[in-house]
Amino acid sequence: MTTDTADTAAPAAPLLRAEDLHVSFAGRNGAARARAVDGVDLDIRRGEIVALVGESGCGKTTLARSLLGLVPPTGGHVTFDGKPLDYSSRALKAYRKRVQLVLQDPSGSLNPRHTVYDAVAEGLRIHGYGGDERAAVAEALSRAGLRPPERFFLRYPHELSGGQRQRVVIAGALVLEPELIVADEPVASLDASVRGEILALLLRLRTELGLSALVVTHDLGLAWNIADRVAVMYLGRIVETGEVEQVLTAPRHPYTQALLSVLPEAPGDPVVLTGEPPDPSRIPAGCRFHARCQILASGEAERAGVADACRGRDLEVLDGAGGTQVACHWARATVAG
Repeated sequence: MTTDTADTAAPAAPLLRAEDLHVSFAGRNGAARARAVDGVDLDIRRGEIVALVGESGCGKTTLARSLLGLVPPTGGHVTFDGKPLDYSSRALKAYRKRVQLVLQDPSGSLNPRHTVYDAVAEGLRIHGYGGDERAAVAEALSRAGLRPPERFFLRYPHELSGGQRQRVVIAGALVLEPELIVADEPVASLDASVRGEILALLLRLRTELGLSALVVTHDLGLAWNIADRVAVMYLGRIVETGEVEQVLTAPRHPYTQALLSVLPEAPGDPVVLTGEPPDPSRIPAGCRFHARCQILASGEAERAGVADACRGRDLEVLDGAGGTQVACHWARATVAG
């Protein structure tokens, strides 16, 4: 006898997962350790683009480098394709074939003495590629939008435009056929006219190759144009996360609201945050944003009955699985009310 069952299959496991990740650095002359990443859960699913946004110094680049295995965590762990990340040299070499980094400055990423061909072929040579190197380089350049690829083989970086150099960097990542790319400010150094082309390229690569991507940026406009989900980071933690349209059209955390308020198309007056983010070696008690929070300063948190909690009660690490979440006493109180 057979029994019909409803399709209740669980969602596919994430391609990459960080669980309670911590990265800290020793302070100078006996100073307290700087907690650059201070408890982060984050999932990236296959074929998904996640934007990690926040001010400079919030920990997002350190988090990205830890996910790449470049900075071992001091707590928590990273899993890729269901297996814990192994930090031995051999295991990391194999991992970095599957997970590639695209840096923000193509001029700094490319050796000025290397031709485009050598720049793209470098990864193949490091990993002992046994196939047709010329064909692989040509295919990667073509996928990155440099066509015909042979026309670029013998050029040097100084002979290319900024957009072309960024495409070469992307081709250097694509040549190894990775499953995930981590793009750190991929269009920050490019002219506005070229930014859209590179973003369109990343979206096309996701569609054609099934690539996953973590895009690290301070630009919420970029996140809106490219990401499926967004994670907003402040002082070592993700403070708001969810589907990009939900978070960016109805932000709940005061920090996210402030970041969005300075975009040209944002309604109302920009929110000017006072002061700088606190020192990561001296993270304040309570909500780590409370010293700069416009909601607390205006008295709204007091009226909602959460001002003391804002100043003295820490918030838990947000689940990285993808639902809309916010680490804010005031936001939670106003929803509950």
